[in-house]
Amino acid sequence: MALHKLKKEETLAMRKRLIGQSCRLFYSDDPIKIVRARGQYLFDENDKRYLDCISNVHHVGHCHPSITKVAAAQMELLNTNARFLHDNIVVYADRLAATLPDKLCVFYFVNSGSEANDLALRLARQYTQHEDVIVLDHAYHGHLTSLIDISPYKFRKLTGQKEWVHVAPLPDVYRGVYREDHPDPGQAYADTVKDLIEEVHRKGRKISAFFAESLPSVGGQIILPERYSPKVAEYVHSAGGVFVADEVQTGFGRVGGHFWGFQLQGEDFCPDIVTMGKPMGNGHPLACVATTVEIAGAFTANAVEYFNTFGGNPVSCAIGLAVLDVIETEDLRGNSMRVGAHLKDLLTKLQKQHQVIGDVRGVGLFVGVELVTDREKRTPATKTAAQVVKRLKEEDQICVSTDGPWDNVLKFKPPMCFSIENAELVVQCIDRILTVNPLLKHSQLELTIFKATPATVHHYHLGQEIEDANVTLKDLHQKTFKNQDINKPVNTLILTLMLIYLQQQV
Repeated sequence: MALHKLKKEETLAMRKRLIGQSCRLFYSDDPIKIVRARGQYLFDENDKRYLDCISNVHHVGHCHPSITKVAAAQMELLNTNARFLHDNIVVYADRLAATLPDKLCVFYFVNSGSEANDLALRLARQYTQHEDVIVLDHAYHGHLTSLIDISPYKFRKLTGQKEWVHVAPLPDVYRGVYREDHPDPGQAYADTVKDLIEEVHRKGRKISAFFAESLPSVGGQIILPERYSPKVAEYVHSAGGVFVADEVQTGFGRVGGHFWGFQLQGEDFCPDIVTMGKPMGNGHPLACVATTVEIAGAFTANAVEYFNTFGGNPVSCAIGLAVLDVIETEDLRGNSMRVGAHLKDLLTKLQKQHQVIGDVRGVGLFVGVELVTDREKRTPATKTAAQVVKRLKEEDQICVSTDGPWDNVLKFKPPMCFSIENAELVVQCIDRILTVNPLLKHSQLELTIFKATPATVHHYHLGQEIEDANVTLKDLHQKTFKNQDINKPVNTLILTLMLIYLQQQV
């Protein structure tokens, strides 16, 4: 292979010089340089192995041999655009149709989830002849200008909310307006959309679409309450709009019991438009929009051709077909059900041992662990979540990331080949990190086994900082009381004040 092999420091220096700094790296303080991968494992330049709990894009596993073989074979034979007649695009569309409700039978192939959602917005507006869009709070639907406009996660940091965009409450039964103790949170949250539609109509505007991820990811690994989507669809249809299900993050069997996330809302529920991407090509740029004959017909009737240079090319469709084959032959949906249920069960048991775990939620291999500093107030433990992620990477070679409005939700969306052993390892490591963290676990009595002069503790209390807040008691003693007289009795009151101070830093 004719690629240059650079030292990590050289690669990092060149990236800082040549690549836009808004394109951020995982673990930006100390990035991992990944040079190869297989299955659920990543390997750095020193061949150190990392367990990947992040890469939902590499759906059936990194560099799956069946997929790389098919890709190479088709690339050697032919790769051209979809204006030439070819079998792969129609065979692939037919295979996708078999996974969806009957009415979703027309397909448009593109290259990314952002392109898919942008096209879905065009389809909805052409069909309804309306402009306005309803989205969920904290939603993210892509990086194009049109999608930044309907992504509160992004537009609140930029130019703000457009007049034609309307934000409904995120149906979060842990932290939202209607919580787990509500008798029917699905109906209650759906009624907020109904109220929003009425408000839009009072302004003389009309709804073209309701956009929602089938399982909101950036919002914090949210599981929508029962009956939410069917009721919202009913209200949106009554207003002349369409329901768009964004499956870019969660499609292709990640939830285990169903092929698509929206199917969790019931057998009878069917969106008008479904967008898909990320896992579709197992890392190859491949995405799609599925819709009805009626909506597609309205799009065709505008007399403007839709052409996408690379969308639906023979190589992309061959890869897409291979992904479907692997999901089926390796029973990855079954694996997602079994491993996901085991992971969730282990994390729920861990919740009983650690007060910092406020909520455990998920389905299949889509799981979130929300960390809080106070279970009653549900105060986000953002710093603790960041420390857990950092230590998992540094001490255990496990890659996990955070999400949610306060970045306090540990998220698990690993490749679908993730194993029972992987799940057990991750939970064991999280347990160890939370257990040896004096800021979260240890009592005043345990702290008083170390001795120091009151002056030393007082000096720390006035501002001396420990480099890493998550340290063992031994480290705490060594870093705080180094070179001090440890033979004099400790002032218990001051140690108590010290513990309170440390807890406030979490």
